[in-house]
Amino acid sequence: MPESSKATIGRGPKVRAAVLAAAVAELAATGYAALTVESVAARAGVHKTTVYRRWPDRETLVADALAEHVGSDIPIPDTGTAAGDLRDLARALTAWLAGPIGAAVVTTMVADGARVPGVAELKRHFFTGRVAAAEVVVRRALDRGELPAGTDPEALLKALIAPIYLRLLVTAEPLDDDAADKAATAALAAAKAGAV
Repeated sequence: MPESSKATIGRGPKVRAAVLAAAVAELAATGYAALTVESVAARAGVHKTTVYRRWPDRETLVADALAEHVGSDIPIPDTGTAAGDLRDLARALTAWLAGPIGAAVVTTMVADGARVPGVAELKRHFFTGRVAAAEVVVRRALDRGELPAGTDPEALLKALIAPIYLRLLVTAEPLDDDAADKAATAALAAAKAGAV
């Protein structure tokens, strides 16, 4: 079918949004190993050349889709306090991980990471991007004087998410607000003690 008869969603931002949403849906439905640019294009209602014009390969497409999706599903909080921001960030992360898209992403990153080329780089890109986006929470806390000078934003955020991923991937303990609150409290205490 010619692209002109398939591309009913328009151009520009609408096409981008449709393709990224289709990539996340396809990832959740089939996993990374089975995801193809063609299947994403079909789900989005566009021709595959439309996708390739914006994303040179599957890895770039999935990385962009995940960054967009996670960015909207795990917003960066601004409660006015380090404790509130870390708590809300941890709660949003646990809620996302407990949902179907979060589960699909984690399955892709863990299960496919060892056997599918490109997933290890995708995983690094995904986590690096999310940590970088959330660093503003720590920088605001530093500006307010809530954290010791020299606190490393990346290290603090890794201290926040580590116990959450431990529960998810190792101990299979519940991911809930209580787990999120404990992770936030521990990360904040470590930061205030100068451990990060």
